[in-house]
Amino acid sequence: MNIISFLTGMAGLSVFVSLLLAFFLLTVQTKNKVANRLFACYLFFFAIDNSGIFIDENFIRNNFNLEFFRWTVCALILPAFYLYVLSVCFADFRLKSKQLLHIIPFIITNAVFLFRLYFLENAEKVLFYEHRDQSPEMSYLFLVLGLQTVLYSIGVFLVLKKYREIYQENYTNPRTSIYKWLFQMAMVLFVLYYLSIIKNIVRYAQIDYLWIWSNTILQFLVLTVTCWFVLKALNYPELFRGIDSKLLLTKDILPKESKGIGEVKENQNEAIVKQIQALKDYMTEKEPYLDPSLTIQELSNQINIPVRDLSVLINHHIDQHFFDFVNEYRIQKAMIILKDPAKRQLTVLEILYEVGFNSKSSFNTSFKKYTNLTPTAYRNAS
Repeated sequence: MNIISFLTGMAGLSVFVSLLLAFFLLTVQTKNKVANRLFACYLFFFAIDNSGIFIDENFIRNNFNLEFFRWTVCALILPAFYLYVLSVCFADFRLKSKQLLHIIPFIITNAVFLFRLYFLENAEKVLFYEHRDQSPEMSYLFLVLGLQTVLYSIGVFLVLKKYREIYQENYTNPRTSIYKWLFQMAMVLFVLYYLSIIKNIVRYAQIDYLWIWSNTILQFLVLTVTCWFVLKALNYPELFRGIDSKLLLTKDILPKESKGIGEVKENQNEAIVKQIQALKDYMTEKEPYLDPSLTIQELSNQINIPVRDLSVLINHHIDQHFFDFVNEYRIQKAMIILKDPAKRQLTVLEILYEVGFNSKSSFNTSFKKYTNLTPTAYRNAS
């Protein structure tokens, strides 16, 4: 088997796996229908783009317009992925007409091709196709895709940053697998896209063997990543739980809240001190943190403090994320249990569930952050 056959074989397998996963996402029973459909669109567009490696040359020459259109589908891949990330992060995400702006590059590219390629005579299309790498149309297309890669990579990581910050300020025991999955996935995908840009630069250098090998390595990585997607989808068909995108970060609330000087400010400070003490007393006496799914909204309802005020109180005046604030009480409770000789028979797993954690990794991380020891080491040192 030569390198070209190996390359086309991997591309064919990658396309097959992508379409298989897209079919799975469209048919699996889940509440995350919008997210699954967007990811399926991403995979479908990717499969169309990747199919160019193994499409028969004769088929292309008999269907030039179809091939030209296939090239433009590349402009839909990253918009679909970006919308997918939004739909996973935010439970209230809905597709709206304003999101049609994401397909403007696709429309413009087709408009350019309409006047420059689609209406050409067949002989002119053959000539263009044989010298396409030197054409301004392909340079334009590669420029569009390069700009998309840069802009959408920034956009995706900004969305993930916002998701992580909102979760820490409003929830406890977040399903970190969501953030980790999206972050890992985004990192891998954008590394592949930036490698693809390098591959296209190599293509213009007209070093055939280097272009073939770079394409082969990239296809191997694409196939590996696609199989990883399949394993994730099969093992975690309902992996995702979003948050409310309308939740504000404390830094966005504070400018509206911090008005007042002189006596008014002094009175506010006294009120804040009383609120903090009331909150701490409530946490100690009522132990709401034992609920593993406690949110800042639920705590607000229990203590009768508006959720915006409570968010500012914890995240700004106490200077802790809600996530850390609640987990500190859980850790203190766990420390008491670990020191208690009467509860020596309890395992670490039983203790973490008892104090409100629902993940061993999250408990160990928080415990070590607070005590500089693992739970087992702390127990043995007591």
